[in-house]
Parts: sequence; C-alpha cells; structure tokens
Amino acid sequence: MSSDVIALVLGTALAVGALAFVLQPLFFTSPISRPRASTPRPTENAAVAALREIEFDRATGKLSDADYAELRRTYTERAVRELRGAAQSASDPVANDNVEARVRAYRQQRRECPDCGLRSETDAEYCSNCGGFLDRRCPDCGNAIPQAGAQFCFTCGARLARRTRPRV
Repeated sequence: MSSDVIALVLGTALAVGALAFVLQPLFFTSPISRPRASTPRPTENAAVAALREIEFDRATGKLSDADYAELRRTYTERAVRELRGAAQSASDPVANDNVEARVRAYRQQRRECPDCGLRSETDAEYCSNCGGFLDRRCPDCGNAIPQAGAQFCFTCGARLARRTRPRV
C-alpha cells in the first residue's frame, strides 16, 4: 500500500509541476524586452524605414562608423526628398487621387436629396426616403418646390418629373 501512496504523491507532484511550468508565462512577465520588428509603419516612407534599420544595425554592432555615416547621409537626403514630395502632393490631394475621381464620377451619375443625401437609384426623380423632388426647383420657372411628392410646379404648372410611372 505504501508504494501506491508514493506513486500517487509523485504523480500529483509531477502534474502540479507541469501545470506550473505551462501557466508560468501567464502570471509572470519577463523583464527582457524583445526588439520590435523593423516593418515600416503604414504612414512611413521607405527611406525613413531604412534609417530606422540603419540605426538598429549600428546599435547591434553590425555596421562600422564609416558605413553608418555614409548610409545615414544617403538615406537622410532621400527621406527629406520623399517627405517634401509628400507635403507638396498633400497640398493638392484631389488632383492626383484616383479614388477621389471615381467618387466624383459616381456622385455625378446619382442624384442627391438635399435632406436625405445621395440616392442609390440612378433614374430617380423623387427621393425614395422623404418623397421630395430631387431637383427642388422647377425646370421651367426655377421656383422652389417645398412639398414632398409634388408632380407639378405650384407657380407655372409645369410637370416636374421627366416621365411618370403608370399607376397600378
């Protein structure tokens, strides 16, 4: 019976030791900090990322002082040129932005309700949300059309919609 008790105690001690070994990283943090990966940040250009890498290589002793000075001068000039170019293009982002041009083309194809915003229907005459005439002005006399669902101008009597839908 004593051999069974000894085996049970040793098995329990071994299981508790294994559990402590597995759970140790969760309860105790290591004071050793790992170096960050040198992946460029989304807003960072390539020359700045290269400068960070050069600094890291010098700190770890991979670069001599002469190589460090030459590489730093080269990449600093390149980073300044890229940052100045980015600042100049940021002053007029709409002209060079292909996405902005596509958004403008999309908005020109669709009509916009002044109250509800852009409508998804390309051929809409009236807002599908509030029922207002999308142009908000009479095409003949130019007077405002304030009432939702109006089919005729209150001033001149002109038909507002270019085409009418058949009544069901």
